[in-house]
Amino acid sequence: MTTAESTAKLPPEFADLEEFSDWCLATEAERYAKRLASSMKELQAFYDAITARAEEAIAYCDKFSLDEMPDDVLNLMHLLYSMIQASFPVECWKQPKVPDTGATTLDCVSEPVP
Repeated sequence: MTTAESTAKLPPEFADLEEFSDWCLATEAERYAKRLASSMKELQAFYDAITARAEEAIAYCDKFSLDEMPDDVLNLMHLLYSMIQASFPVECWKQPKVPDTGATTLDCVSEPVP
């Protein structure tokens, strides 16, 4: 096992997405904070990379029971959740924050588990 493999967060089949592994965040609050802290250039790069592999990633995750998902597969699923978090800023708003919301915040009280 190489050093890169031992520190990899994602399954080897998705090694090309490893540069975006900082988006493997377990909670909606973490994903939202990451989105707000990211530039549009960063959001676009992440979004372009993950959407190109999204169908394949979903199919890969579907091979595992949610109760018995290995950590690297769970990270891949979290990456898909982050793709959803990045979709509106990239596709619609062209900015990380919801337009015209000022200092308004929205706290999620329920989210998918795992």
